[in-house]
Amino acid sequence: MKTTFTKLLGIDYPIIMAPMFLVSNTRMILEALNNGITAAIPALNFRTDEELQKAINEIKSVTNKPFGVNLIVNKSNPKYKTQLETCVKLKIDFIITSLGNPKEVIKLCKPAGIKVFCDVVDLSYAQKVESLGADAVIAVNSEAGGHAGSLASEVLVPMLVNELSIPVISAGGIATNQQLQSALNLGAEAVSIGTLFIASNEAGVCNDYKNALIEYDAKDIILSKNLSGTPLTVINTPYMQKLGNKQSWLSKVMGRNKRLKKYIKMFIMLKGMRSIKKSATKPTYKSVWVAGPSIGSIYEIKSVKDIIKSLVS
Repeated sequence: MKTTFTKLLGIDYPIIMAPMFLVSNTRMILEALNNGITAAIPALNFRTDEELQKAINEIKSVTNKPFGVNLIVNKSNPKYKTQLETCVKLKIDFIITSLGNPKEVIKLCKPAGIKVFCDVVDLSYAQKVESLGADAVIAVNSEAGGHAGSLASEVLVPMLVNELSIPVISAGGIATNQQLQSALNLGAEAVSIGTLFIASNEAGVCNDYKNALIEYDAKDIILSKNLSGTPLTVINTPYMQKLGNKQSWLSKVMGRNKRLKKYIKMFIMLKGMRSIKKSATKPTYKSVWVAGPSIGSIYEIKSVKDIIKSLVS
């Protein structure tokens, strides 16, 4: 499974354990690194910058294998500037940028030898980040968990491979060895996998969340517009059915008023994050569980090690 991406990072298998809000933790990262893949952790998983620094140093104290941090780079993340400074100071191996312009990240990381991989959902944005100096793009397709794209991997990946000169990483819809091979056959140099690893022993979420990935199916995944200011894929639990998917009045105001848009989006994001956090960490009838359609291929909770083994064997 050697590809341009495995050579870029010096890893055994072309797999990133995707950064997952409230799910990813240092234990998961270390298990991923010890079993031949790489991983990233969201900076927003940490309440303070001190906690982020502690987590990065904890991983670095145990291994020198490459791992990354995911940064939300738009104005809805008030901690972005500090988080970026921390990643550069601690010489993280790579940064994954999401939901915004990565220009500043690339400008600061390049001189420090830190690689930058950018989430993209279409060709025009992919070409833009390549021109800025991105080291790879993460092609977020319509089957991704969380903030999904609109194009199927069969369309998005070959299009980007044909037009770009940097590696393309496919994100979304991968939970089996066959699906991994299919992504590589489309021209991807690596894959980013999230949902599958939520159903792991090491994942830092409650058992109700993990078991939901087994009990529900791909058809139960919906796109909610009311949780983060950006459409988000979640399991269609009874609570989500009750909540509905109509655009909230705040979202409507945000669409009409450019001056208030930044602050409204920030408020929606913080409110949604609180709902997701409550559901992820303890049993509640207000279940808001983020996942992608790949739950249709999840049948049991396993260790990170065994999940990786099933993907690459």
